Amino acid sequence: MAEKTEKKGFFRNWIVRNLLLAVVIVALLIAGAMLFLNMVTQHGKEIVVPDFSNMTLSEAEYAASQAGMRVEVTDSVFVKRMKRGAVYRQNPEPGAKVKEGRRIVLTINAVNAKKVTMPNLVGLSMRQAKAELLSRGLILNRLIYVQDMATNNVLRQLMGNREVEPGSMIESESEIDLVVGLNSLDNVTYVPDVSGLKNMSAVDAIHSHSLNVKSLKFDETVKDYDDSLNAMVYRQVPEASDSVKVNMGDEVVLYLTTKQSRIPVKEDRK
Repeated sequence: MAEKTEKKGFFRNWIVRNLLLAVVIVALLIAGAMLFLNMVTQHGKEIVVPDFSNMTLSEAEYAASQAGMRVEVTDSVFVKRMKRGAVYRQNPEPGAKVKEGRRIVLTINAVNAKKVTMPNLVGLSMRQAKAELLSRGLILNRLIYVQDMATNNVLRQLMGNREVEPGSMIESESEIDLVVGLNSLDNVTYVPDVSGLKNMSAVDAIHSHSLNVKSLKFDETVKDYDDSLNAMVYRQVPEASDSVKVNMGDEVVLYLTTKQSRIPVKEDRK
């Protein structure tokens, strides 16, 4: 009886009662805080990031709000073949799982193109002119051969069938046609084997052999601009030959894919 009386007396002590009450209140506050945080952060709930590529900024903002996230532009590039102001890249990537309210960082294609100075290519060899264009961020489009005493000597520089003067400010990645000389005693070449080469390397090899690319034909695996850059040649028309001569300026059609298994295994030619 004395022991029970002591216990009752212990719990009737106002200090003990206050301490116990404080412990209960703290426990309730902690439980409430955890419940609140779980509700706010949607603990365990994730949403899938949409693909914003090629969308305008307003389209991306709307799609993000519908998905429960937000977008922010932090960088820009300039890709001539892509719609101005469209989303070029995003982070996290499409398909990633994130918490609701997550910020998605966008890189967009610049509205205004970067300007570069057109060099003077007249008098240079075709190879020198090609290297100069590359250094300026310009693209060699076609080689137009005309009769001249010096084969592959640059005679004129054109953009869109018009003469482009040296020193002119033009958009980067503009396509430049070169009018080059062709001596009747030095007017043939051969078609190189570009199978397995990526897009730009294959085109460069064709131009280096004084030929033109008639068209690039991409298969179903090539879905966007990045894919087109990484696509490899799996077929070419005409086929490669180091024995059959063709005329300089002739055209080659290239077929490209991103599927490695479509690339033919090269055999040693005798």
